[in-house]
Amino acid sequence: MEQIQSALEAHLDQMAELVHTVSADFRSGLGPAFDNLIGFFHAINWKETWLMCLLAFHFLYLVTAIISRKNLNFQMLLFLTALAGVYLAERFNGLLRQNWRSFASQNYFDSNGVFVSVLWSGPLLVIAIIILINTLFSLCHLIVKWKKAELRHRARLSQNKQD
Repeated sequence: MEQIQSALEAHLDQMAELVHTVSADFRSGLGPAFDNLIGFFHAINWKETWLMCLLAFHFLYLVTAIISRKNLNFQMLLFLTALAGVYLAERFNGLLRQNWRSFASQNYFDSNGVFVSVLWSGPLLVIAIIILINTLFSLCHLIVKWKKAELRHRARLSQNKQD
C-alpha cells in the first residue's frame, strides 16, 4: 500500500512540475507576442485620413450588421460581402502596395499582407462571425417555432379524431 501511495505522490509531483513548466513557458511565450503587437500598433500613424475612414467603415459595417439582425436576407448579403472582402484582400494588398504614395505617408503594405490582414480582413471576419452566430440563433428560434406549430397541429388532429 505504501508503494502505491509513494508512486502516486511521485506521479503527482511530476504532474505539478510539468504544469508549472508549461505555464511558465506559456507566460514567457506571450510576452514577445504582446510586445510585437504593441510595436505594430505604435508603428501606425492613426491620424491618417484613409485609416480613419477604414475604421469608420468597419464601425458602420458592424452597426449595420447589428441593426439589421432581424432581416436574415440582408444579413446574408452582409455576410457574403464580408467574406468576399476577405477573399479579395490579397489583390487589394497588391493594388495598395503599388499606389501607397497617393494616399499614405508610409508603405504599410508588405508582400505578406500582414497590415491588410490585421486591419481589413480581421474586422471583416469578426463581423462575419457575429452575423453567423446571429443566423444560428435565428435558425434555432425558427426550429423551435416550427416544432411548436407541428405539435399544435398534431394535438388538433388527435382532438378531431376523438370527437
